[in-house]
Amino acid sequence: MLIDTHAHIYSEDFIHDVDEVLQRAYDNDVKKIILPNIDSGSVKRLLDLTDAYPHLCYPLMGLHPTSVAADYHEELEAVEYWLEKRKFYGIGEIGIDLYWDRSFLKEQQDAFRHQIKLAKSRQLPIVIHLRDSFDETYSIVKEEQDGNLKGIFHCFTGNEEEAQKITDLGFMLGIGGVVTFKNSNLAGVLKNIPLKNVVIETDAPYLTPVPKRGKRNESAYLAYVAQAVAKIYDISVNQVAEITTENARNLFGI
Repeated sequence: MLIDTHAHIYSEDFIHDVDEVLQRAYDNDVKKIILPNIDSGSVKRLLDLTDAYPHLCYPLMGLHPTSVAADYHEELEAVEYWLEKRKFYGIGEIGIDLYWDRSFLKEQQDAFRHQIKLAKSRQLPIVIHLRDSFDETYSIVKEEQDGNLKGIFHCFTGNEEEAQKITDLGFMLGIGGVVTFKNSNLAGVLKNIPLKNVVIETDAPYLTPVPKRGKRNESAYLAYVAQAVAKIYDISVNQVAEITTENARNLFGI
């Protein structure tokens, strides 16, 4: 059994065939899918899907850094509103993204820190998005780590030193389709990181693994990520499934 620890299959990319997508995931041994939120505009689709498939889909609540703008306080109020109303399994997807736009860095830092505090007060894990922002993101997590903070640095593509810093903080590395890419450095990095510090993910509909690159990503393709990870550690896919599933279950309490 595999757990996809990061997918956006509630998004409009799947509006016409989400039932088939979930069936294919199930048929490929992906029996649980963690769904991080984006912002107030995505909550309804997220919750509709988790209500329709409660034993397969597990929702997270959070404000994505690329949705942080001048009105971010209102967005954070929406996050808090939903956390009071429903059960969520973590806070995400949160973090700092400086790839597209650096003009809201201060607001992104503030929103990130605020949501980390929400996670600690509720004893929930966090799922971190970072892009071109390792130092900015890591420094906040390090400051906030008081022994009660846990989670995933999602879509990890960094170097060995960054991987070590993350695992030293007690966080997991989220490994997705990039691990299958020819030009990826992840094989060399992961060799020195124990598998107990790793979870696997798709980030569907993005970052489709080889051999499906160019197509829309979906949770069924987690199998290709598991195969690539098994090759790196020189173990069976079953062992990868067993260890990463256990890691995800412990983290999210599922």
